[in-house]
Amino acid sequence: MRSLFWLLAVFAAAVAIVILGRVDAGYVLFVYPPYRVEMTMLFFAFAAAASFVLLYFVLRVLGQAVSLPATVRAYRARRRRERAHAALAAALQAYYEGRYTRAEKEATVAFEIGPAPGLAALLAARAAHQMRDFERRDRWLERADSSGAALQTARLVSRAELALEERDFGAARDALRKLQSAGPRHIATARMLLRAERGAGAWDEVLRLAGQLVKRDAIAPALAEEYKVQANVELLSRSADDAEAFERRWRGIPARDQIHPRVAGAAARHATALGKASLAREILERALGAEWTSKLVTLYGELPAELDAAEREEEARLRIERAERWLATRSRDPELLATLGRLCAHAELWGKAKSFLEASLSFEESRAAHLELARLAERLGQPADAQNHFRRAAELP
Repeated sequence: MRSLFWLLAVFAAAVAIVILGRVDAGYVLFVYPPYRVEMTMLFFAFAAAASFVLLYFVLRVLGQAVSLPATVRAYRARRRRERAHAALAAALQAYYEGRYTRAEKEATVAFEIGPAPGLAALLAARAAHQMRDFERRDRWLERADSSGAALQTARLVSRAELALEERDFGAARDALRKLQSAGPRHIATARMLLRAERGAGAWDEVLRLAGQLVKRDAIAPALAEEYKVQANVELLSRSADDAEAFERRWRGIPARDQIHPRVAGAAARHATALGKASLAREILERALGAEWTSKLVTLYGELPAELDAAEREEEARLRIERAERWLATRSRDPELLATLGRLCAHAELWGKAKSFLEASLSFEESRAAHLELARLAERLGQPADAQNHFRRAAELP
């Protein structure tokens, strides 16, 4: 349609020029003695237009000839950028395909001629790391460090990720802490910092970061719970040599975390080892009141060895009273029956101890119950029964 329009316009212009040539009687006279040039007005107009067009094209050609070196330089730079971008894209594809040698080769090309050498150096460093060539990886990281401040975040994150893969938690933690102190805190780097702090054993920081991330819905609640439980268990273990420090640490744990079976079990074992029988009893009773766990029931039957006879008997009596209340609703629980038997033995209630242990065996045979019965038989001067229970305990898996 456009072509037809221009064709009609050309024909119309031709007709107009012919009509103008017929009615135009004017002329143009040029005199330069002794020369004299005379032409019609129409011819002069055509000659002037043709001269303008010719001069325009001559100037254009001269301008292009003068700017040819700059044009060639711009063309070469554009081709170099295109080649660098293609090399960087090829390096990324090869890296994600697991072809790390090719990825490093293409990244080298992008580093040498590309507009983003720092990015190419980081990619080459990751490829070298995957090939376990740590010396070459470190050289690439040094090249990336010289690329300026624009890639500081990318460099620190890359260093942290590579350190985490090598289980160098200290280096990863240093890089991530530097990153978080230099700018806004991102969820991805906070998750990485949580891994680094956990690997380095900074359990207070693990508790803090896990709480922050679960509030921001950055990690699964179950995973955050696992991290908190592990951190609390480790922190309790670190303070298990000092009774005051241990109790202070235990009181500092939130109530909802204190009743977790693993945390309560670890705390009860440490309290028992420190001779704090009443604290161990309090810990276990609260945890068992929230969730009935066989391991905690078994721990409930253990008493500190540091207690004298009167204290052991009193503590055993208190625990027996509580355990018998539990027995009203859990009369067929073998662990609870075995725990009652062990506590009765501590209180020197030999008859009740034997009855509870035998009742436990009637529901489920266990090595611990047989061993308790064997020790009880030895105390009661029944060597045959003791040997029988020792033999049975040895046969159980």
